[in-house]
Amino acid sequence: MKNKNNNIKAFLLAGLSIILIQCSPITDSVKQKPTPPIVTSQVDFWLTKADQSVRLEKQSSILAFGSDHNVYPNIEVDDAQTFQSIDGFGYTLTGGSAEVINQLNSQKRQELLQELFGNNANSISISYLRISIGASDLNATPFTYDDLPSGQTDVNLDNFSLSPDKDDLIPMLKEIVAINPNIKIMATPWSPPVWMKDNAGFVGGSLKPQYYGVYAQYFVKYIQKMKEEGITIDAITPQNEPLHPGNNPSMLMTALQQADFIKNHLGPAFQAVNSTVKIVVYDHNCNKPEYPITVLSDAAAYPFISGSAFHLYEGDISALSTVHNAFPDKSVYFTEQYTSNSGSFDGDLKWHVKNVVIGSMRNWSKTALEWNLANNAAFGPHTDGGCDTCKGALTINGSDSFSRNVGFYIISHASKFVPTGSVRIASNIIGNLNNVAFKTPTGKKVLIVENDGNTTENFNIKHNGVWVTTSLEAGAVGTYIW
Repeated sequence: MKNKNNNIKAFLLAGLSIILIQCSPITDSVKQKPTPPIVTSQVDFWLTKADQSVRLEKQSSILAFGSDHNVYPNIEVDDAQTFQSIDGFGYTLTGGSAEVINQLNSQKRQELLQELFGNNANSISISYLRISIGASDLNATPFTYDDLPSGQTDVNLDNFSLSPDKDDLIPMLKEIVAINPNIKIMATPWSPPVWMKDNAGFVGGSLKPQYYGVYAQYFVKYIQKMKEEGITIDAITPQNEPLHPGNNPSMLMTALQQADFIKNHLGPAFQAVNSTVKIVVYDHNCNKPEYPITVLSDAAAYPFISGSAFHLYEGDISALSTVHNAFPDKSVYFTEQYTSNSGSFDGDLKWHVKNVVIGSMRNWSKTALEWNLANNAAFGPHTDGGCDTCKGALTINGSDSFSRNVGFYIISHASKFVPTGSVRIASNIIGNLNNVAFKTPTGKKVLIVENDGNTTENFNIKHNGVWVTTSLEAGAVGTYIW
């Protein structure tokens, strides 16, 4: 019995040892499975949806490049292929825009200017502005910088003065330059002083040939006087919409007249004072590429010209490439498109991002500008006969309130992420996914995508042999940065 009891004890002790071994801490010889690495997002994704439920908001989804295959189509970004450099994205700062923004109280106004022109996390970093030389149709009344009583002339421009713009536009430009000293400004007249015109009126008419030289000096004096105010003009166009003499103000200027004005007067006048301000021709719709081609084809005008400017109320955005291909060493600029008070957010977002931003950039433009920055709730101010349906990117609702309209988001999807000096790089369009890509001066890649279809689209962004998978709802716009 004693031996039997000893055998039982030995058996129990052996079992206990096995249990203790199984429950003992893991030793160096028993390795844990490695913890999977934490995946961090490599791509910032900013989104605006057609239904306005999301408006220029950074998304929290993790987007990381990898090589796992899937069935989705690829937008392939190739920074080895480069195209034009970018001057900037922005708006026309009309006199009316400055007037209504100045109606905000001091704090609200400063906050808005920082949001528009600053370079911080909350800014959209507008880098390019277009302004009018004298009044545009979105001023309360028409004027120039040398207005005289009927029948009088001022061939020496002794009466020239920027005073009509010294209450609103010029003080605001000074503040903007203080916020962004590198902002580029293009200036455009809607009409010369009426004593220079053959109809002596603000609407229509043509520049009298005997005043071509005087008008060239008007431009020179304007640039110099603005410089004295601390405002540098980067470029001018000789006439806004030269084939639309029905606006108030406006003037008819044919292609042959513009070529004559530039080669015999404006170009030499700039040359005489060593001006580096760019002369940009046309500044009208895409349906008449023959206009800038005619001006550029003039051998004597050609050396003075930097490029051509376009709007898209008529024609197709491909007209920019038509002119670029005819004169590849001259720049093209997209300078105006308005959103209407009768338009819808979803429709305007799609059309304008597709054409004004993506379309102009893919057709060699150095700028993409929307027409006007701000107006009041009644779509004013404007001249008698000026645009009464133009909706600003902002509506100023009073001294302490403003609202952001679709034009704000159209431009901000580019301006916030693509600074001056960026270069367009290659990307392919697949199906309904219109897109354009850039490389910034710091080396970041930026891809703007618009889903022009009616359903959600899944797709890959492919770069350097790896890709990230993402999606956009119908009508949505996404900006991707890595």
